[in-house]
Amino acid sequence: MPKTENLGLAGLTGWRETVADRVASPVAGKTPATEDQVRAIVGATFFLLSVYYVATTIARMAKAARD
Repeated sequence: MPKTENLGLAGLTGWRETVADRVASPVAGKTPATEDQVRAIVGATFFLLSVYYVATTIARMAKAARD
């Protein structure tokens, strides 16, 4: 069974990975989370924001089609 962290880390590519790498160490130093956990949280956050964006775009398109 894959680690939960791997799911969040899968979404980190390009500039998102750079952001996660930059915030991981400072945040991990101030919280009980490890650097990998912080990176996973950042990756999951970016993924959820993408899903939200796509869902709201589809909802707006459907509303516009009905009007």
